[in-house]
Parts: sequence; structure tokens; C-alpha cells
Amino acid sequence: MTHDGPAEVVLTPERHTIDVIPDAERHGSPRSQFTLWFGANMQITAIVDGALAVIFGADALWAIIGLLIGNLAGGAVMALHSAQGPKLGLPQMISSRAQFGVRGAVVPLLLAILMYLGFAATGTVLAGQAIAKVLHIDSAQLGMVIFGLLTAFIAVTGYKLIHIVGRIATVVGIIGFTYLAIRLFGEYDVAAHIGVKGIETATFLFAVALGASWQLTFGPYVADYSRYLPRSTSDRATFWSTFAGTVIGSQWSMTFGALIAAVAGKAFMKNQVGFIGDLAGPAAIAILIYLVIVLGKLTVNVLNAYGGFMSMLTTVTAFDARSRISTTARTLYILGFTTASTLIALAASADFLNNFKNFVLALLMVFTPWSAINLIDYYLISRERIDIPALYNPSGRYGAWNATALGCYIVGVVVQIPFLATKLYTGPITDMLGGADISWIVGIVVTAAIYYPLAKRSADPPERMIYPADAEMARD
Repeated sequence: MTHDGPAEVVLTPERHTIDVIPDAERHGSPRSQFTLWFGANMQITAIVDGALAVIFGADALWAIIGLLIGNLAGGAVMALHSAQGPKLGLPQMISSRAQFGVRGAVVPLLLAILMYLGFAATGTVLAGQAIAKVLHIDSAQLGMVIFGLLTAFIAVTGYKLIHIVGRIATVVGIIGFTYLAIRLFGEYDVAAHIGVKGIETATFLFAVALGASWQLTFGPYVADYSRYLPRSTSDRATFWSTFAGTVIGSQWSMTFGALIAAVAGKAFMKNQVGFIGDLAGPAAIAILIYLVIVLGKLTVNVLNAYGGFMSMLTTVTAFDARSRISTTARTLYILGFTTASTLIALAASADFLNNFKNFVLALLMVFTPWSAINLIDYYLISRERIDIPALYNPSGRYGAWNATALGCYIVGVVVQIPFLATKLYTGPITDMLGGADISWIVGIVVTAAIYYPLAKRSADPPERMIYPADAEMARD
């Protein structure tokens, strides 16, 4: 006799991968998107992101305002991707085949995998340090391995457990971060460090870019976590739940980071985990705060592993036309990804890790044109009508390679180069703007301007949404 209770259902590995989620297996409400994305953003890397705006010269007040503008703008783009999930029932990057072609979508996919790997590795380093402090062990490396195993287990189990972890992270994050904010204001004269400098265009735009780029990195996998919602779920409800969760969570964390940087300066950046533990106060409470750090990083690292797995599978199946794989193969994909990210974290020196993180951040320039192309096609050209079976057939409606989309994508990436402001490279126009980074704005605007008129003439969307069951009925 078997028992399919709630715990067993949650801990049973997810069966679906890049295939369409059947209506009979759809469940949940848009509220789940709020808690997942709120929890994923209540974490130490988001705190560091906010702190960077101040470390690089912005006043805390203007940094917070700039971060808010960036989070609102980037969060709107990200939530528009999320709204595709219930109607399509597909992971995010599979839908890119409708624009780039079944094999052409591999181009942004490979860069997405590299980004996930980089963020997973850097997150493993921070979480490993926190786990080492919780367990009172000297080896942060052992903490990284433990964290990698936890990430793999949750990612293999899949969708339902990921959402449960997101809900727990939301509650724990609110309690932990509120306590830390109270401690910060109690230990430091925070008000004396706010509004001491006027607005500076370059640093303000840098803060905007930090917030926007943070949100844009979620775009390639956000629909992975809304695709199980019932097909009847309204686009508006999915959009607003995702938007509110990701913007409030990230802005809360980044504001806290900006305030910490304003009062503590580079002391926080030298030892982020240790600084937060010291701020917590008594050892017993510090341990609890380290657990908050681990849970927040675990939530977003699972998203990276799950998204990385989906992107790898989407890449491989572009050449063999599969839409499903076995549970064993799925597990091996995820274990391979988490093993690679953990090994990078273990092998990385501090200098290498910082350089790798900068390289990954530079890759953000490849996702602004991808977002522009995907959203313009889905909402304005195809008008939410996709031939889903054709997404798995290189000889079908969308073909193997879409030269129009790929050409616009390349232009959208290249046009940003003169506007970049990174440690790796600073563009000539950026120097003329006093160091202000507006590359992401240029990438979106230019890509949209050239892609829309070209795709409008060449696109061939179906008259209505075509699901696999519809195609089978047509053949019969």
C-alpha cells in the first residue's frame, strides 16, 4: 500500500522539464510568485549590490532612490516574462525558440548558463562561510560542499519544494532583516550619514543600473516558476504578484546594504558575512542570522541551479527534438551543474572570484536585447499566440535559425559596448558622460527600435495558441 501524503508529494522529484505542463497538473495562485521572489531577494548578495552604489561614491539617499528606479524598471521587464508562464506552461528559455529559431535560441542560452554558473559559484562562497560559522568549523570549504548538496537536493526535487523554500525564506527574511535594521540604527548614527552629499549624475545612474541589472538577470528563468499556475490565471495577477515580490524584496535588501555601506564603509565589503554576524550581537542570535543568510542564499542558488539545468537541457534538445528526459537524466544534469559551481567556488582565490563576478556582471549586456526581443514578439507581434509543438521541431513554423532576431540581438549587444562602465572595460561614451552607465537603456531601446519593424514584416504567428493536444487532434 502506498501513501501519497503532502510531504511525499513535495519530496517526490518533479517529472516535467521543458515539456508543457498539462492542465490537470496545474495548481496554485499568483500569490506564490510574491513569496518566491520576495524570499529570493532577501539575501546577502542583494545587500552587497546596494552597498556597491555607496562604495562607488553615491550618497546613501540618492543611492536608495536610484536603486528603487532601477528595481522598478527592471522588475517590470522581469514580471512581463513571468506573466508568460501560465498561458504557455513552459520554461522561459524554450519560448525564445519562437523568436530565435529552435537552434538559434542556443546563442543566448549558452551565455545564460555561464551567468547561472558564475552567480551560483559566488553565492556558494558566501553561504559556505555562513554555514561554517553556524557549525563552528574552521573550513569554509566544507561549508561550501554542504551548501552545494542542499542546493542539488532542492533543485532535483523541483517546483513544489522550491516554492516552499521561498515561502519560508520570506518569513525568516522579514524577521531577520527587521532585527538587523533595528540593530543598525541602534549601533550607528545612520541619519548623520544620509543626505550629506548632493546628487551626482554618474553615481546616481550607476545605482539605477545596479537595480535594473539585478532584476534583468531573473528574466531568463522567471517563467519557470509560474508555468504550473492554471492556464486561466490572469496575466495581470501574475505580473503584479511577481513584480511586487521582486521589487519589495530587492529594494529592502539593497536599501539595507546602502545604509550599511554609508556607516561602515569598506569594512563591510571586506567581510560581508562576518560584519552581519557582528551586527547581530550575542552569539546565539548571530547563529540565527547566519541561518537567515544561508536560507536566503539557498533560495536564489536553487533558482540558479534549476534555471541552469533548464537552459542546458533546452540547448541539448535543440539538436535532437526531444521535449522530455528521464528523471535520472534530469538528476544528473542538476548534479553536474551544482558540482561545477561548487568546484569553482572551492578553487577560486579571492582575486579570481572578484574578477569572475565582474565578468559575469559584464554578461548582463546580453540579456537586455534578449528581453526586448522576447517581450516585443510575445506581446506585440505574436500577441500571445505561440505554436508550442513547433518549438520542438527545427523544420516547423519557427525554423532552426531566425536570422532577423539573431541579427537584431547581435546589434543590441554591440551597441552597448561604447556605453559600458565596468572594471573590465569602460566605453568611450561612458567617459564623456562622466562614468554614467546607461548601456542597459541603450540595449533595450535600440534592439526594440530595429527588431519590431523587421519582425512585423517577417513573423508568421498562428491565429491562436496551439498546444500539443491541439496538434495531435489535427493529425487524427
